[in-house]
Parts: sequence; structure tokens; C-alpha cells
Amino acid sequence: MLGKRCGWLSNRLLGLALLLWCGAASAEFGLNMVRGVTPVSREVYGLHMLILWICVLIGIVVFGAMFYSIYHHRKSRGAVPAQFHESTTVEVVWTIVPMLILISMAIPATRALIAMEDASDADLSIKVTGYQWKWQYEYLDEGLSFFSTLTTPREQIAGVEAKGEHYLLEVDNPLVIPEGKKVRFLTTAADVIHSWWVPALGVKRDAIPGFINESWALAEEPGVYRGQCTELCGKDHGYMPIVVIVKTDEEYQQWLVEQMSQQSARATPTPAGPAPVTSAAGGQAALALRAVAEAATGERTAALADTRRGPGAGTAEPVRPPQINTLH
Repeated sequence: MLGKRCGWLSNRLLGLALLLWCGAASAEFGLNMVRGVTPVSREVYGLHMLILWICVLIGIVVFGAMFYSIYHHRKSRGAVPAQFHESTTVEVVWTIVPMLILISMAIPATRALIAMEDASDADLSIKVTGYQWKWQYEYLDEGLSFFSTLTTPREQIAGVEAKGEHYLLEVDNPLVIPEGKKVRFLTTAADVIHSWWVPALGVKRDAIPGFINESWALAEEPGVYRGQCTELCGKDHGYMPIVVIVKTDEEYQQWLVEQMSQQSARATPTPAGPAPVTSAAGGQAALALRAVAEAATGERTAALADTRRGPGAGTAEPVRPPQINTLH
């Protein structure tokens, strides 16, 4: 008996230790949703936690009633099951109670969905286009456009080097948006279906070729926020990270000026050497060179004809190039 009690106690202690470890692990590995830095992300987080606790409460009631019935109405205690066919009261209760629970979930969920779809009165519009396997960002109001691709070294991916802090979550050109401004995202794709997902912004939209999906975000805290493509889009699907940098409005304006200057510099064509000569002398010189080339061609043609006629045949007079005076 003592051995059984010790075993029971050790099992309970082990279960408690596992429970405490799971609590610490949830904080370390981020098993829960992030609260985010936008009104939508916080509302989604609050809705998630509300429904989670409702489900936990339902589970406690249902499993509690089940285990209580199993324990107190077991055969060893001589329990005799009740004999009845139906109960109107029970049927009304188990119909009305779930309906009330669903209504309590539907009201905040509807409010969150309406807020997520309201992209009106945006301060900034950005078109997000998915490619295999990179993103293109176009600032529609400013005319700025650039691509964003993965910068994690191939040596880290192959396991030759140690993985960095932001393994597979680092890009060459991050998306930059201002703090406290409502940004509208127009999401589409150029080849296959992708999905643009940044958890901290509360944004996840499928990028579908030929369609434009609309979403928005209003970041309230500066920082760097990372996401990924969440739609299987080919062999390098896992190499399509998203990096969004939220800057203060002043820093954003400075960044925008720098990017516009760099884009203008890239678009300006470089000089391709001296301009062609357009004077009369230059034109006549060009004609003279062309006449010389035609004369050389005529001489080769005549020589070839003599060769074909054989020995003893007359030799044609070579064509003399015309004498063109290029001096005035």
C-alpha cells in the first residue's frame, strides 16, 4: 500500500513539474499569439483569448461532469442506471446554452472582422506583389518601388555555418512604414498564390494572381517586425521572409527622400561616349568610307569571277572608288 501511495505521489509531482515546464516553455517558444502593435492585432489577440477561456470553461464542465459520473456511478458501488426515454427540460437547456455561447463569441468576432476590412481613409497605400520567391513593394502615392529578397547566407541554410539570430527572416530591402499612420496594403501576385503575413501587424492576406486583396495596419510602436509567406508556393516557399520597419514620421520622411534619390539615380542613363558627328564634312567622310567598302567588295567579286572562268580569260578592270572631296 505504501508503495502504491508513493507511486501515486511521484506521478502527481511529475505531472506538476511538467505543467510548470509547459508554462515556462510557452513563454520561451511563443506558443501563444502575439499581442502585436496595431489596434487590429490587439483586438484579434483579445478575441482569441476570450474564445480560448470559453473553450476551457466548457471543457472543465463537460469533462468534470463525465468523470464525476464515471466515479460516483460505477458498478462496484452498486449504482443502478436511471431508465428514461427523453427529457424536454434537458433538450431545451442543451439547445439554449450552446446558442448563447455562440452569440457571445459571434458579437466580438463580427466586430473584429468589420474593423479588419475597413481600409478607408488611409494615409499611405502600398502594393504588395508576390513572386517566386520574393516580394515587391510599390508606394503608390510616392512612385517608389523595390524588391525584397532573402539575405540569409547559403552556408547557413546548408548547415556549413552556424545559424544567425534572424535565420530565414532577414531581407535586403525591408518594407518601411511610418508610426501612427494608417497604411493600406493591396496584395496580389505575379505567378502563383502567396500569402503576406506579419503577426505583429495583425495582417495576413493571400496574394492571388489577377486579384487584389485589401488590408490595413496602423502601427503604434516603432520597431522591426518579421513575417513569412504562409501559402505553399514552390520549392523556395520557406525562403520568402517579410521584414517591416516602423519608423517615426520624421525618420520615415528622411528614408523616403533617400530612397527616391537612389531610385532617380538608378533611372538616370549614363553617357554613352561622344555624340556622333553631324557636320557636313563628317557626313561626306562617312559616305567616302562606305564607297571604299563597296569598292573592296566589288574587287573581291571580280576576282572570284576570273577564277571561275579559268586561265586565259580577261581580267576585269577593278572598280575604282569614287573620289570624294571632304575638304571645303
